[in-house]
Order: sequence, then C-alpha cells, then structure tokens
Amino acid sequence: ANFEEDEQKKANDQATKNVIDELKLLYKQKLMPVEQTFMFNRFYSPLMTDSEFDAKPMVLLIGQYSTGKTTFIRYLLGRNFPGQRIGPEPTTDRFVAVIGGAEDRVVPGNALCVSPEFPFRGLEKFGTGFLNHFEGSQCDSPVLEQISLCDTPGILAGRKQGERGYDFKEICAWFAERCDLILLLFDAHKLDISDEFQEAVEKLKGHEDKIRCVLNKADQIDRQRLMRVYGALMWGMGKVLRTPEVLRVYIGSFWDEPLVHEELSALFQSEENDLLQDIRDLPRNSAVRKINELVKRARLAKVNAHIITYLKNQMPMMMGVKKKQDSLMADMGGVFRAVMKQDVLSPGDFPDINEFRKKLLEEDFTKFPKLNKKHLDNIEELLTVDIPRLMEQLPKQIFDRSAELPVSEGPNYEDEMYSEKPSTRGANNFIGRAGGGGGQPQVAIATAMPVPQLQAQNAKMAEDTTPPPAAPVVAAKPNPFAKPNPFAKPVVVDWPVNEFKKEYDVQFEACGPVDGKISGDAARGVLMELESDMDILFSIWELSDYDGDGELTNEEFALALYLCSLSKKGETIPTTLPANLVPPSAR
Repeated sequence: ANFEEDEQKKANDQATKNVIDELKLLYKQKLMPVEQTFMFNRFYSPLMTDSEFDAKPMVLLIGQYSTGKTTFIRYLLGRNFPGQRIGPEPTTDRFVAVIGGAEDRVVPGNALCVSPEFPFRGLEKFGTGFLNHFEGSQCDSPVLEQISLCDTPGILAGRKQGERGYDFKEICAWFAERCDLILLLFDAHKLDISDEFQEAVEKLKGHEDKIRCVLNKADQIDRQRLMRVYGALMWGMGKVLRTPEVLRVYIGSFWDEPLVHEELSALFQSEENDLLQDIRDLPRNSAVRKINELVKRARLAKVNAHIITYLKNQMPMMMGVKKKQDSLMADMGGVFRAVMKQDVLSPGDFPDINEFRKKLLEEDFTKFPKLNKKHLDNIEELLTVDIPRLMEQLPKQIFDRSAELPVSEGPNYEDEMYSEKPSTRGANNFIGRAGGGGGQPQVAIATAMPVPQLQAQNAKMAEDTTPPPAAPVVAAKPNPFAKPNPFAKPVVVDWPVNEFKKEYDVQFEACGPVDGKISGDAARGVLMELESDMDILFSIWELSDYDGDGELTNEEFALALYLCSLSKKGETIPTTLPANLVPPSAR
C-alpha cells in the first residue's frame, strides 16, 4: 500500500510540474507579448520570471511592531533562524525572506534578487534603498522544504514610514501578489490600527482570499477580556477592509512559554490546528493558486490594453494634443466607464483610478500602441480554452482531501469560552516547535510537512486516545407490510434551487441539450459569465456534476447556476454538497 501511495504521489507531482511548465509557456507565448506592448510593467508589476512559477508557496507576515511576527516564524520552524531579531521594541528593521537551504546563512538583498533560483528579481525596481533593507535567511528546516516565509518590519504608530527610504506599502503589495497566504498579526494588548498599517492593508485589495488574522498573545488576558478583544478586532478590520464579510481570525499564543491563563488552552490548540491546516494546504494548492493569479493578471492586462487603446484613439492628429490629454486625465472616471461599456468589461477588473492616473502623468498618449485582433484573441484563448484545460489536467488529489486523517475540531468554542471549568490541557503543542509545555493533544494530526518529533508525538497520542469499541450496528429488519400507503401524504422536496428553476431551464434549453444533458464545453461559457474565479468554478462543477459523468442534467445545471449566484453574493461555496441542495432526482 505504501509503495502504491508513493507511486501515486510521484505521478501527481509530475502531473503538477507538467501543468506549471505549460503555464510558463502559455504566459510567454500569449500574455507576455501583450504586457510588453502595453507597458504592463510600468503601470502594475514587472514581467514574470520562471523562478516565480517554480517558487514554493510563500506566507507573508504583516503587523505592527511587537506583535510576535518573528517569534511566530521561530515557533513554526521549531528553531532559531539566521539573522532573527526579537524584542519588545521594533527590532526587525528589514524584510526577511526565510527560505530553505542546506546550511544556515544570511544572503544580502542585492545577491538574493539576482539569483535565478529565487523569485525576487522583480524587487530590483525598488532600488538600492530597499535592497539594503532586504535579506534572505537560509536554514535547514523540514518546514522550509515545502514553503517559504517572509517577515516584515514592524509598522509604527503615526506617520513614520516615510523615514524608511523606500515605499513600504508598495513592497507589501508586491509580496502580496506573489504569496499564497497573508497573515495579519495583532497583539491582544494593543489593537489600535495606525494610519500606516491601514494603508498597508488597503494595498492588499484584490487579495482578500489570502488574508487571515492572527490574534497573538491571547493567553495573556482572561476569558472575558478575550471576548471583548476579539469583537473589537473584527469591528476594526471590517472598517479597514470596507467589507461586510468576516475575516478568519486565529486565536492563540505562538511561542514556547507556558500559558498564563490555561483555561482556554483547548481552544488555542484547536485554533492552532486550523491554522496549521491552512499552511499545510499551501503546497497541495500551489499550482491552483498560480493558475488563479495568472487569470487575474491576464484579466488586468486585457483591461489595461483596452484603456491604453482608448486613450490613443482619443488623441487628435495635430493640434490640441496637450489640452486633450489633460482633459482625459481629469476625466479618468469617464474614460473607465466608456471603456467598460464599449468593450463589455467587468468593473471589478479595472485598476485603482487614482493610482493609474498618477502613473499616466509622465506618459505621452500619442505614443501609445493600439490593440489588434491577435492580442485580443490570445488573451481570450488563454482564459477560455487553455486555463480550463490545465485545470482538468491537475491531479484530482489536489482537491480531494477525503482520504486524509482529520484534524481535531477540538471543543465547542462557546462552551469553552463560557465554561467555568478549567481545562485539563497544559501549554500549546505546536507542530514543529522546539519545546513547550505539557498536556496531551486530542488526536494525531495529519501533516504534509515533516517536522521534528512528529512521529513520536503522534505515537504517544495514539496510545492516549484509543477510543472504546463502538456498539454493534443492528441492521433494520424489512417491514412485512411494506406496500405503498394509499393515505400517505405526497413528499414535498424542499430544494432551494426550485425558486429559480424556470429561469435556469430556459438557459439550459438554450445550450442545446442532447438526451437531456449538456456537455461541459456547452456549460463552461455560461458559468464563466457568472463567475471568473477558476478555483470557485472548479468547486462548483465538482458539486454540480453529481453523477460525475462530465455532463449536466437540467437539475445539475440549475444547481451550478444557483451556486454561482451564491458566490456572486459573497457567500462561501461549501466543500461538500449539503443534503438540501442534492438534486431531487438523485435523492
């Protein structure tokens, strides 16, 4: 069995590598020429390199000073790393990329950027002022065989960031675009959000799906204050991100010292388990994330090309060039609306209008290129044909986690928060940590990353948590009078999709069903008009194609449209189909 699993893993790894290699080729052949022609690197970000496609998943840590960012990294690795600086004052004065390596060493920023094996070449555009405050910390850690981590300088109160000598917010935005997970760390004792921190978080717009909050040092306060602090954090972040959706907040105390208030240790352990699972999922979903980021980049490049072409077409041939350019600059909102209407583009794909206007100040609109049919065809083919084909080539195991051991769900949070009974747990047991307090975890934790002492720890957990034998299941005996009851009331199928079923059936018939079903190609165009995120579309198809035949019945198609509508409203698509959403004919 182990041999078969190893062979299957090798096959999956090779399939994923093939997808990433083809993704690189598609970028160079179809998207890069459009970016080069329409100066994408001037307005947004540099052209992508092979090392960015091949890079390990990266976790970016951002927070105000003394929130425990560097300590969190040490806690996760289970060891010190070269160049770490920890203290109550603002000790980390630079960006530090913590990366795997055979030996421990510190790599200066200038050398790190020119190295072809690391994905940091794009940082050269920020100049020596930044590169002198950027370094790589290489160390031998099992965790770093799967992911990389990026520590950032602590954000100070007030408006002191201008003294750094580089644009802190723009660099955070550069890392956010390329990382797979963004952790915003907060100290339970000081939740004030400074102006600079708010501006840095606002630069993460467009990457909300990557953001998680970590309420650190939570063991330093009692249960009642923790409830208030948690609520204040949610309220504050809602104002900063200007969204009604609630961010995921992990509560804990991520260091090696025993807990001060141990009555919530079981809650902290459960929160750590969830956070660890988020991190463990990164290598598996790295290829999907790269595809998703390329789709977002392609859509932005397409919008950029249309805007540049529109500005070029509005310029006069001879007289009044400067006056017309100034007029267009002043009415950039009108330009965006005209392009949106003329080329039928989504408003969510457009860049920030003020940032875009600033970058146009030094440009001459008369020298802008025009979009040709080949450019447009390349992008459309990339988005509608090539990317869906690559998604189909990815191993199903990347998305299917049904065979894994579950992580402990732990106790009920409300019971734990309000219970007066102290927990029997000791200090937290964090995967990969160097030490820590006592207490026994509840279940063995499945992990994709080898970490120190894990095997011994899991063996001990297995001894301590062997469940009692389950009671025998008695099969129900058949009813000898099992005939249709003539007085039985008809069963009413409660299916939320029924409310919109007539409308969905019209669209189903328009797709030209054959033998009561439509093909995946026929459904793809309709679904992509409703949802642009390829990850979400993949999940929706997996849930809707209930019989797994690659085609959709009218009920399955209606379910897919219904799930797309939920996603459009901002609701989370479930990982498994709830019982009330199962198509009636399949019940």
